[in-house]
Amino acid sequence: MGPTSSSRRRTLTAGALAATAALVAAGVQVSTASAVPGRDTAIAKARANVARNAELFGFGAGQDLLVKDVLIDPDGTQHVRFDRTYQGLPVIGGDLVVHQDARGRLKDSTRAKGHSPAVRSTVPSVPAQATAAKALAAAPGISSATSQPRLVVWAADGTARLAWQTTVSGLGKQGQPSGRVVVTDAVTGAEIEQFDSEHEASGTGRSEYTGTVTIDTTLQSNGLYALIDPTRGTITKDARNVSASSLNAGSGTLYTDADNIWGDGRKFSTDRATAAVDAHANTAWTYDYYKNTFGRNGIKNDGKGATVFVHVGTKWDNAQWSDACFCMMTGDGDGTTDPEQVDLDTMGHEMTHGVTSATANLRYSGESGGLNESTSDIFGTMVEWYANNGIDTPDYLFSDQSTPPWLRRFDKPSLDGRSADCWSRKVGQLDVHNSSGVGNHWFFLASEGSGSRTINGITYNSPTCNGSTVTGIGNQKVAKIWYRALTVYMTSTTDYKGARTASLNAAKDLYGSGSAEYNAVAAAWSAVSVA
Repeated sequence: MGPTSSSRRRTLTAGALAATAALVAAGVQVSTASAVPGRDTAIAKARANVARNAELFGFGAGQDLLVKDVLIDPDGTQHVRFDRTYQGLPVIGGDLVVHQDARGRLKDSTRAKGHSPAVRSTVPSVPAQATAAKALAAAPGISSATSQPRLVVWAADGTARLAWQTTVSGLGKQGQPSGRVVVTDAVTGAEIEQFDSEHEASGTGRSEYTGTVTIDTTLQSNGLYALIDPTRGTITKDARNVSASSLNAGSGTLYTDADNIWGDGRKFSTDRATAAVDAHANTAWTYDYYKNTFGRNGIKNDGKGATVFVHVGTKWDNAQWSDACFCMMTGDGDGTTDPEQVDLDTMGHEMTHGVTSATANLRYSGESGGLNESTSDIFGTMVEWYANNGIDTPDYLFSDQSTPPWLRRFDKPSLDGRSADCWSRKVGQLDVHNSSGVGNHWFFLASEGSGSRTINGITYNSPTCNGSTVTGIGNQKVAKIWYRALTVYMTSTTDYKGARTASLNAAKDLYGSGSAEYNAVAAAWSAVSVA
């Protein structure tokens, strides 16, 4: 901090202020709204009204007005909004609105507290670099941060004085882009106030798969809404058809929008924000499922949000999770029969790969790989049941929305022509997406039981491999058992026999040995030939 003796507290000349203003002019936000009929005339009349009524508006020497917005009512009444500067510096809290009739005659005025900046501007005693360091220290919740001070006339509280307004930009506690504004007296260094530079908002999304949904967005300091979820830390970006292998956390273009209304709700949509709506909303449902069901705070249980990319590759009919960039990638489907890969259970499936990686880290080959895929199928399906969306009705058909009629099913996995219903010594030799059938079949039997039944309008008929009859205990209990087995008892090389032991240990922990839940888990494993 520099000295504060009277030798440093001399009046700041207009020339010095103008030179300083040149450095900060880029930080002044001025509306660039499209022309409104009569706009220029309204602005000219408003400027004249301010000049003629200088005392009313607190308008004096050294001040200027920057047009921010113009609204003209149907009856011609005009409302011209100005920001104020003093000797080239922005006056924070000096904004005003001139209300005038259709002929430009003054009707009324609205003004902020700092309408009369009779400021005795002085050379800052506290240099910008010291202010920046202090601002960084005042924003402990933001990591990897940078700061950029600008000199302003601060009059928001009615007392005009020279101040440094410093915006600290970095990452918030959940890994999302975050910012905080710290205001300090430019002469004394005392903090005046601080506040968030970005604000939580609720947008309206017209999704491809789940209808019109509310999505959590962020209002940025530039006035645009962004697909940044401030509650969960999720960031949704357009990959611009870059291949999955070329993406990293810094790739892509953040989705922004002026009115916070996103997408058009159509399949194979040409509106690139439509897929982003599904991705953003379904990621939130997945996050909430894990948090509200198991108390898990994010994929890694560290409160951090993930980055989600849509429009990956060209006709990439796939989706995947990447630990390397802590991100999820979704393609646009094949362009003819399969639309974008952003439906509920697909999103839940891919993010669950991240949960598995952060816990048991099931090796992605052999029986362990089948269990890895089955775990993602199970919890992706449970996200669908958690959301309970009226359009994407909960079911046991995996990826039925983006890969109609379904990619895999739980009651009889072999109906896809590739997956295994029952364990055998050859199961570990199958592709992991097909050996997952044993785990999926177990989950259905433990949840719903064997035999034929209709659930939410879909008929299932689940056989057993040993001819037994299994009575289910409901998918919520089975999912709770499987989550504990995954996070407490499984390891990277767990096979199906090990999964049986892990899930029985979990059932014993949660419900007791010999309980109906414990017995149902055991019976379902026996029914898929895992003993």
